[in-house]
Amino acid sequence: MKYIIRIYLPVLLLAFSISAGAQKKPNVLFIAIDDLNNDLGTYGSSLVKSPNIDRLAARGVRFDRAYTQYPLCSPSRSSMLTGYRPDVTRIYDLHTHFRSILPDVVTLPQLYKQHGYESIRIGKIFHYGVPAQIGTNGMDDSLSWSRVINPRGRDKTEEHKVVNYTPARGLGAALAFYASEGEDSEQTDGLIADEAIKVLEEKKDGPFFLAVGFFRPHTPYIAPKKYFDLYDLDDIPIAGNLEEDLADIPPVALFTRPSNWGLSTDKLKEAKRAYYATISFMDAQVGKLLDALDRLQLANNTVVVLWSDHGYNVSEHGQWMKQSLFEKSARVPLIIAAPGGAKGKASGRTVELLDIYPTLAELSQLKTPRPVDGSSLVPLLKNPAAKWSKPALTQVRRSADTTGRSIRTERWRYTEWADGKAGVELYDHDKDAGEITNLAKDPAYAKQVKELAALLRKSFVK
Repeated sequence: MKYIIRIYLPVLLLAFSISAGAQKKPNVLFIAIDDLNNDLGTYGSSLVKSPNIDRLAARGVRFDRAYTQYPLCSPSRSSMLTGYRPDVTRIYDLHTHFRSILPDVVTLPQLYKQHGYESIRIGKIFHYGVPAQIGTNGMDDSLSWSRVINPRGRDKTEEHKVVNYTPARGLGAALAFYASEGEDSEQTDGLIADEAIKVLEEKKDGPFFLAVGFFRPHTPYIAPKKYFDLYDLDDIPIAGNLEEDLADIPPVALFTRPSNWGLSTDKLKEAKRAYYATISFMDAQVGKLLDALDRLQLANNTVVVLWSDHGYNVSEHGQWMKQSLFEKSARVPLIIAAPGGAKGKASGRTVELLDIYPTLAELSQLKTPRPVDGSSLVPLLKNPAAKWSKPALTQVRRSADTTGRSIRTERWRYTEWADGKAGVELYDHDKDAGEITNLAKDPAYAKQVKELAALLRKSFVK
């Protein structure tokens, strides 16, 4: 009995602090960011300017080792919002809707809707084709929402002004950018923030589950010019030493071919500066939401979650965007500020986007309709260094018979392609955070390979 009390006491204290402190159901502000990596001030970047996401981190717990289940928009969002791993949802592309596979599944926002919450979506939560479907419902799920709002700004109408350095690729997968004139509120993400503030004002007596989905920094990288002016091209780093770096990487691991799509360093710097400019623009919109929470005195009874659907390569290993199993693509920013939880703390435990569903359900004292694949992070919200042994799993498909599966512990990343037949990777993050040296074939690490291979096979759903 003493063991049970010791393990669950933090959970009970956190749930109690929410209900006792506010005497009503906690609201949820659910902030989804499209294609955002961890190049943020709060995660250690000295270059990227993200003061408002940094401010949110100071209010809650920043997860330093959080990972997507699949580094592509629809598979990732379908997994997290249903609570099931990709091998259960069977969503591996951008065209299949999860309800065609799981027609009766209860999504995270749907759970709140079923329990009397106003469940409202503004912008991209489930998958959208970006930029083509901006201003529409995209591949939304009507069962999840009480109300939806689909803003469309001048970034959509000004697409003809975009500079595209990879014209053979569709605009939503191109290195393309535009420094726009005008104000934040004319851009789609600015309109999304403004609409969200209206909802906060209207629904301040709650309870609400307000999902705010920003489109940037997803390409095309469009933002007002003032955000481009924050960055000097001379300060933008591009990864080098590619020949040495790629020598021990299985070819199947590489999504961007040829490396950097054959572009010059000058063009790569321009594209990366544009990506960072859109991060700073999106960050400013997050700041408007935080200001509104404070002004309306909602912060003490609102759980705020900020997450990205996957990471994003910006020249590491010569790779760009997502669809790789390298750290830069698999790792995501995840910040949770919960009433009664720790403030301004970081957790180094390996967690997953899948963990958000059971975490929010527990914080709101809602029972999930069936077991989910994630684990509640409530113990880590109370004590970010709490005992935690669960690894993080990420996968991606190259073809019907070639899947890459990767497992991340606090020290190691181990990856198998086609069950190891197309290649194996092992990286020691204690010594090699950039994943430059693949140790999988080094006899000195045979024990680690054997142990992690067994853990990978045990962990993944087949």
